Amino acid sequence: MQLTDRRVVITGGAGLIGSHLAGRLAPDNEVIVADDLSKGKADRVPDGADLVVADVKDPDDVADAVTGDTDLVFHLAAYTDTNHAEPRRMFEENTAMTYTVLQRAEEVGVDGVAFTSSSTVYGEAPRPTPEDYAPLEPISEYGASKLADEGLVSTYAHAHGLQAWTFRFANIVGPGQRGNVIPDFVEKLRDDPEHLTILGDGRQEKSYLHVEDCVDAICHVVAHADAPLNTYNLGSRTTTSVNRIADIVTEEMGLDPDYAYTGGDRGWTGDVPKMRLSVEKLSALGWEPPESSDDAVRRAARQLIDEIG
Repeated sequence: MQLTDRRVVITGGAGLIGSHLAGRLAPDNEVIVADDLSKGKADRVPDGADLVVADVKDPDDVADAVTGDTDLVFHLAAYTDTNHAEPRRMFEENTAMTYTVLQRAEEVGVDGVAFTSSSTVYGEAPRPTPEDYAPLEPISEYGASKLADEGLVSTYAHAHGLQAWTFRFANIVGPGQRGNVIPDFVEKLRDDPEHLTILGDGRQEKSYLHVEDCVDAICHVVAHADAPLNTYNLGSRTTTSVNRIADIVTEEMGLDPDYAYTGGDRGWTGDVPKMRLSVEKLSALGWEPPESSDDAVRRAARQLIDEIG
């Protein structure tokens, strides 16, 4: 699909990935950011994009953003806290948002919807995990909500004539991020430069992709994949451990703290301790991850250290 001279709506467009995506698309498109600002920030919305404060569960709010002249919707809005105090509410509200967006897109004749899923739909799968791996057995309510969302997207693509792209992300890192491992380490070390508490045993090992590269991959897939439903993993070819991330952050901050561990092989209930996605399908489409997980983490760490101050 062409990504110029379009009216594009980005739900969750004031968040980490959404704000970078809005910045990428705004120079060549009319970009509308729909976000309730519960996690995203208005000052992240780039120049050239318009903000509509919207509860994406609410059909009336979604109708205000997704109008009849909308060409493409990027649906990024979601509750992403894997330690959510109300997991049932997280599941129900994530699926409600997706259903509302898809219904509105069909109602007004939107050309396509791009949906951001997650590697968590795979559960504890063999690595590297390809897109056609089955059965999909998530081990967290968050992963279950993303899998349910994928089912809705598939239904609208195959039964309602809506072209769709689904992206299963590795761990996405970069400036503006909060509540994840790199900013968590930076904030802890600002408070106590001599000690760092690490969730689990530090040997959890996953793929990391910088947000700027993630946005580049999203745009490439939407522009080049033209099936009714297009599902792609987005990640790097390598993994890195939580211990290695701690080393990178402390190196960049010029510190040498003692590490302490909360114990166990997971950071939290539902955490998948080992994850590496196959990116062969993405590579065959013409997009190759430009850097390793370590390099993505280091680039993000430098940006976040400067940003957090």
